[in-house]
Amino acid sequence: MRAIVFKADLFSTEADRKRSECVLRLLLAALVETNIDYLRRHPSTPSIYASGVRYRREEGTEEWKAIPDVIRDRSGDCEDLASWRVAELRIKGIDARPFLRYRTAGGFSLYHVLLQLPGGKFEDPSRKLGMGSEA
Repeated sequence: MRAIVFKADLFSTEADRKRSECVLRLLLAALVETNIDYLRRHPSTPSIYASGVRYRREEGTEEWKAIPDVIRDRSGDCEDLASWRVAELRIKGIDARPFLRYRTAGGFSLYHVLLQLPGGKFEDPSRKLGMGSEA
């Protein structure tokens, strides 16, 4: 496998947050579309909740993984898991969308990716797959 690394100067200042969030949304859309393509080519892929994968927070460099990498690693973090779940729902005709949640803590900006379902309900695959249960 040959990795593709995408580098972008994001979140340099608070004034840059709006543009940086826009870039994150574009990258999430690309990851969702990549996962939709994978699911169409591999229809026997288990659902995210039946796959045995777990949430695992990344340390250091942020890696955005598509479904085969999440399955290989048996884990992913919020954008990996939410993008997989959005893709499988869209394949079923459900208009789910990735959703960015933002907060500050200890002077840092923290983002979490979950998904929004039709009607405005939210689903958080990371929580369902172990986030918050780390030691």
